[in-house]
Amino acid sequence: MTAKLLDSTAAGVFPIAITPFTDAGAVDFDGIERLTDFFLSCKVPGITYLGVLGEASKLSGPESMQILDTALKRVAGRAQVIVGASQAAFDNLRAFATRAMAAGASAIMVPPASGLKTDEQVLNYFEGLVRAVGEDVPIVLQDYPQNSGVYLSTGVLCQLLQRHPSIKVVKHEEASALRKVSALRAQERAGERRRASILVGNSGIHLPQELLRGADGANTGVAFPEMLVEVCRRFFNGDTQSAEDLYDLFLPLVRHEQQPGIGLAIRKEIFRRRGLIASARLRAPGPAMDKDDHLELGGLLDRLQRKLRTSGEDGLISSWGIQA
Repeated sequence: MTAKLLDSTAAGVFPIAITPFTDAGAVDFDGIERLTDFFLSCKVPGITYLGVLGEASKLSGPESMQILDTALKRVAGRAQVIVGASQAAFDNLRAFATRAMAAGASAIMVPPASGLKTDEQVLNYFEGLVRAVGEDVPIVLQDYPQNSGVYLSTGVLCQLLQRHPSIKVVKHEEASALRKVSALRAQERAGERRRASILVGNSGIHLPQELLRGADGANTGVAFPEMLVEVCRRFFNGDTQSAEDLYDLFLPLVRHEQQPGIGLAIRKEIFRRRGLIASARLRAPGPAMDKDDHLELGGLLDRLQRKLRTSGEDGLISSWGIQA
């Protein structure tokens, strides 16, 4: 299968797909197909599978490839597919990346290995990684120190982008690091290096401000990705105030589903209520919502409906299926 490879012009919303499971804990492949159809209906440029939100660490090797094959077949070239690749050993990473790209993936998403402490270690690690997977494989560099424990300075990112043209996207997920986006764009304006796409994560919790500072879009997972798509559309059409106003209406829900620990269970439950997956189960070990959690979520969704009505955005309630 021939895929359109990701490049440094990547922009818009690339949602992170959750992995639906049955109540018995098996991968729900029908649910993967429904979710994929839903993302495509949102007119996104691409979708990411096997990320942290996809519970990739709880999947076996064969399950991961089955999920990827199912998704690629469903996408059928209508969007780019980014694949999370977190194999620790370079030999395993090479084998996975080769298989994924041959199947039709557009890029792999990789974080720095946990345990890297110095700039030299980071630079050497990515030197080996790019050599292992091949310089023709597009890379999304996941800068998510809250998860990896590795903090990448803007200077190191500049060097990595200078040395490795295959790094096409910086996925910016360092918490509350808005100045980092500004600094990366300043490097480009100063001619220090080529331009790279910046897509933000962290549920887009600071998306309006990150867009104002130069981000190209979002590569993250929220239960209403249509909202992120519409915020970006309005912003890039020059209606920044309307974009931020819409985002503000959803912010309490975005914040609620971003909670550490229980957040993914909440997100999955919203997808379940939307009819996109049959079960909100996380693969064990993982938390499950209790009665109070369900009541809180219902209240937030009900409040969102009221706010949309009073703000004049009530048309989104039915078109986006917002119900408590």
